[in-house]
Amino acid sequence: MMNSLQDWPEPIVRVQSLSESGLPMIPDRYVKPLSDRPSSNRPENGDANIPIIDLTGLTDDEAELSRSTMDRISSACRDWGFFQVVNHGVSPGLMDQARETWRSFFHLPMEIKQAYANSPKTYEGYGSRLGIEKGAILDWSDYYYLHYLPLTLKDYNKWPGSPDYCREVIDEYGKELVKLGGRIMKVLSINLGLNESHLQNAFGGENIGACVRVNFYPKCPQPDLTLGLSSHSDPGGLTILLPDPEVPGLQVRKDDRWITVKPARHAFIVNIGDQIQVLSNANYKSVEHRVIVNSGVERLSLAFFYNPKSDIPIKPVRELVSADKPALYPPMTFDEYRLFIRLNGPKGKSQVESLKSPRCH
Repeated sequence: MMNSLQDWPEPIVRVQSLSESGLPMIPDRYVKPLSDRPSSNRPENGDANIPIIDLTGLTDDEAELSRSTMDRISSACRDWGFFQVVNHGVSPGLMDQARETWRSFFHLPMEIKQAYANSPKTYEGYGSRLGIEKGAILDWSDYYYLHYLPLTLKDYNKWPGSPDYCREVIDEYGKELVKLGGRIMKVLSINLGLNESHLQNAFGGENIGACVRVNFYPKCPQPDLTLGLSSHSDPGGLTILLPDPEVPGLQVRKDDRWITVKPARHAFIVNIGDQIQVLSNANYKSVEHRVIVNSGVERLSLAFFYNPKSDIPIKPVRELVSADKPALYPPMTFDEYRLFIRLNGPKGKSQVESLKSPRCH
């Protein structure tokens, strides 16, 4: 099966190059079916937003959050699968520096970026498509994907060498987000009625996986016909997103409507991935989301994926399984699950739902 992942099925076209060429219409390869277009299902509630939660008091050593804050995180995980966090312990200066460093990378000459072109075998590097289905309809975005943990996969040569200090900034940012991910995992564990380290241990303790995908959404001449990123739930554990502060684009599915997230200043957007849905036996939900694009301005975001060690079987936590609520999912390692996703590309929530044990359908 891995042989089929050696290369892309067709020549890669950089969306940024299409955008900068000034074409008046997008190529057919990017035109979504009518039912998937942003124009066909406009968000109905312009005022709705995902919960914004203040994490003051949550440190590496203490989870000193008020009961009401813990409850708000719990209901966000159960009802939304998404929430924003402020006063999270990561310096605003580092957040801005990371974002602007990556923006500079995407504005380098194409030949410099092409030196980091990726393949579907690991996805590491500079890319423009997800999934390997020949003739698939593509998303209006380019990206850069890299591994941060485990250290055996961390390869500075696959990280951009420019702009200056790029690797140091990525390193420092990754270090801080691993710590933030660990703090949030404690809260999620406590809210499930488990020991604070239970979910972390299920992920492999200190031996977690962590990777970064930087998403670049160029200006699009026909934004109503396409998406920057198709609807999907995140396959990993926890996603911590640094959004573009000026340009909204992330939409979250809630009650069959698409809600456009309005980013709070220097907030991270946190969402539950499929692996935590499995561990929590679906008490917490990984929720479909997508990205819309616009004709006036580019958009850039950094998604940090906090994942289980890739060879540990992930299955519902024993304490959350009962006669009334049997285990909904069979054991599967993250490696196995990720291969499943990479062959298929983003497909709404169908991936994790298709794993459910036959008796639970």
